[in-house]
Amino acid sequence: MDFKDSTAAPQYTRMSRRSQQGSLLPSIDTFDNRASSAPQDSCIPIRSLSVLGHPTVYYWTSHGNSTESLNVSTAQPFNSSYSFNTIDNPKVPPIFPSTHQTFYTPKDWHNAQMTNYLASDKIRAVSERLRSDAIHLAREKDEQAFYNNFESSRRLDERINDIGYWKKKLEKTKDKMKRKIDDVEIKRHEVERLLSETEKPLHIAQENVHEREKRQGIDLVHDNVEQELIREVDTIKLLQQNLQQMLERLNTQNSLNRASLYELKRDAQDKFRALVLDLAAYNIKTTSPDINFYKDIKIVDNTASIPESWVQYTEENIHRALIEISKSNELLNASNQLIVTTDNHIWSQWNHVNISLENRIKEEQIAKNKIQIHLEKVLQEIFNVEQNIEFLKKNIFDQDVFLKVAQTRLETRTRRPNVEACRDSAMHSLIQEVHDLHAAIADLHAKLHQEENALQQLLYTKSTLEQDLSIKNNSLFIDSNKVMGIRRTFTMSIPEKSFSTSLLSSHPFDLIAL
Repeated sequence: MDFKDSTAAPQYTRMSRRSQQGSLLPSIDTFDNRASSAPQDSCIPIRSLSVLGHPTVYYWTSHGNSTESLNVSTAQPFNSSYSFNTIDNPKVPPIFPSTHQTFYTPKDWHNAQMTNYLASDKIRAVSERLRSDAIHLAREKDEQAFYNNFESSRRLDERINDIGYWKKKLEKTKDKMKRKIDDVEIKRHEVERLLSETEKPLHIAQENVHEREKRQGIDLVHDNVEQELIREVDTIKLLQQNLQQMLERLNTQNSLNRASLYELKRDAQDKFRALVLDLAAYNIKTTSPDINFYKDIKIVDNTASIPESWVQYTEENIHRALIEISKSNELLNASNQLIVTTDNHIWSQWNHVNISLENRIKEEQIAKNKIQIHLEKVLQEIFNVEQNIEFLKKNIFDQDVFLKVAQTRLETRTRRPNVEACRDSAMHSLIQEVHDLHAAIADLHAKLHQEENALQQLLYTKSTLEQDLSIKNNSLFIDSNKVMGIRRTFTMSIPEKSFSTSLLSSHPFDLIAL
């Protein structure tokens, strides 16, 4: 194992004098005896020198009731697989825990002596230099004290100017952010108001669809009005979804704006306090009554930043605020566009439905008038047919009288005696008259049957037309009174910016609710 690769410094702690068999030491790296020392109550001397990166001191750890845990190198954790056979060093002399605790090699001893010699030479040289420089130093320090005081005052003045500059920028950005938060909040209320106002036209459209389902018969048709109403419902629902998403975006943006404003306020407050403290420090003079000694104050370092990070922190706060302001402006523009688009779409679709509804009402009115005309004609025809039937019946009755006469004549002539029973022209005429009368009566009966069938058809047509007229009246009542009536009572605040069209029906925002 190469111990040069170990990066963590070994740590040891005190242990009891009783030995623990089978326990080996953790890895030992180069140890600086000037920077480290053993605990005062440790019974084990801690000193290690290395040659070519390999430790030269090995010992068995003792076993007992230890009060502190054994710290092991994190770079080379101790485990049972480590053994002395893995160390590239001369053979380790036998160790007897009962008589020795730590062993050093002669090389360690010489290295320790050389370290002490070098330390002594360095200390003596420093002392001589200090003694020779004492007078010169005393003369310089007074001048240096005045210069340092002046330089510190100058730096404090520069720092005060820097703090004041960034504090002004923070205050200016903070005011912008406050105004932008107010603008976003106002726009959020506008979007909420518009979202709530879309509920009424949606309810009206759904109510119109429900009312038109009460139509009857053939009039229960998926006409253009039905399509426009369904399209109106879908349009309003889509616009409501867009408004809801915009409302969530505005809430999220204002949350980010408030978070940015909080950072600006906190930074500005910190700079105000720093400015007050630095002004107080700048005004402290040698003649000030409150100056005093503060022991070890120079080693107190509670700083959390450097000038670069200090400036960067404030710049990042301002930059973040400006970004949020820019995003807020974009969101406000998008909100205005969405509001205008919502108003235009609702208005446009409202008018499309009204136009389709008015056209449908005209069609239904025309159909109703035509049905009324046809019904009147059918009723007149029924009257005529009934009169004709009565005429045919009377004609058949008259034909029956003539037939009775002709047949009676034939029956009377059958009583002629003997040769007088002659098939003369009168006989032929009477027989022909009877045949003609039978044919005439048959034709009249056929015609009467046809007239009666025609009368039944006319009566059925009359019933159909009356039923269709009732359906048309019902549809016309629904479309003109219920549907169009409720749409005329629709009211909504007039948008400041809206898309204007020249349509037949009125703008829904201009109507007054009952």
